[in-house]
Amino acid sequence: MNGLKALAAVALLSLTAAAPAKAQTPLTEGIQIGLSTDAVSITAGFSGADLTIFGSLENPDPLVARQGRYDVIVVLEGPPKPVVVRRKDRVLGVWVNLDSETFENVPVSYSVATTRPLQDITEPNSYKQLSLGASNLYMQPAEAGDSPATIEEFTAALRERKAAAGLYSENVGGVQFLSQNLFRATVRLAPDVSVGTHKARAFLFKSGLFVKESSAQLEIRKSGFEQSIFRVAHDYSFLYGVFAVSLAMVTGWLGRLVFRKD
Repeated sequence: MNGLKALAAVALLSLTAAAPAKAQTPLTEGIQIGLSTDAVSITAGFSGADLTIFGSLENPDPLVARQGRYDVIVVLEGPPKPVVVRRKDRVLGVWVNLDSETFENVPVSYSVATTRPLQDITEPNSYKQLSLGASNLYMQPAEAGDSPATIEEFTAALRERKAAAGLYSENVGGVQFLSQNLFRATVRLAPDVSVGTHKARAFLFKSGLFVKESSAQLEIRKSGFEQSIFRVAHDYSFLYGVFAVSLAMVTGWLGRLVFRKD
């Protein structure tokens, strides 16, 4: 009887040893961002500001983190609107608008913050595939009949105009890791930033390869007297138009009385 028990125990151990070990699937890294507020109020005297965005990495590899092979790019993208770009030429000594190109769904603002220079994070093709960076934003022309050279010329002029106005900006080093999984990003709000819903997006790269993206929304609105005028103009457009025309007529009449010559 004892021999049978021993044989059964040996058989059980043999079956346990022969059973394949369960493979452990490595956890995939992720990224999350959060805003301290979901709305920012600005006034007529707004001169620009820095917006801080906090985020964290999910399931980071400690070795990769210690080696500094994680990179994060944070983008604050303004609401899309149509934009008309005009080209001026000199005709008979006078600068006049000749050609123009209309683009649809162009972000009114685009602020980027990175851990390192973009060329040190990943390959240019990765940015093109992700439409990441002001130079990789797809500017959709309203009319597809124009030549590619013309569209490219007006697209470059549009990007230059946005950058000159401070609406398209890049802050190298604007993303800083506070620990192995926590980071802070600083993006710029231009003085003439547009009201509406802005989208914050964070892109995680590991050793030059894109891993994951996360996003959050930010509402920018006017406050004070300017907001009251804005609401009246949109909610009561007809009455606002009548008031504006009446005010212009009264102002002109008063100006005529004040400056008339006897």
